[in-house]
Amino acid sequence: MATADDRERHAGPPQAPAPDLRSFAVHLRRTNGEINRLVHTFAGAHGLHATDVQALAAVVDAEEPMTPSRLRAHLGLTSGAVTACPDRLERAGHVRGVRESADRRVVHLYHADGARAAARAHFRPLAEATEAARSRFGPEELSAALRFLVALDEELSRIR
Repeated sequence: MATADDRERHAGPPQAPAPDLRSFAVHLRRTNGEINRLVHTFAGAHGLHATDVQALAAVVDAEEPMTPSRLRAHLGLTSGAVTACPDRLERAGHVRGVRESADRRVVHLYHADGARAAARAHFRPLAEATEAARSRFGPEELSAALRFLVALDEELSRIR
């Protein structure tokens, strides 16, 4: 029969208590604030609004061509705002609108050639900080962190 000491030795090291909701909230706000700072400086340097940068990210991250109506739904914009936003992004050289479907009223938004370099250069510190933070964790921890972020994105998208 196993003694309490045997069970303790086989159970592995004691687990740290899970961070509480307040800790997550504080650090998510701090992360959001730092990312917003980068977004606002990129927007200012390119004559854009912060919402335009969010729209640009939506176009870049989309798994299929983005349309103005999908962009409106994604960002929660009004019809008027969603018209002005892609126009500003196109004038700044970040996106191009293409009428390529049978329905010529439908515009697909694509990230413009060469515009990715400007975004990469500006957001390089974010990529470097992310990589430095990632390097402190093992694959299992990173997988858990990514699963958490995916689950949080899913929960937040339900609020819309």
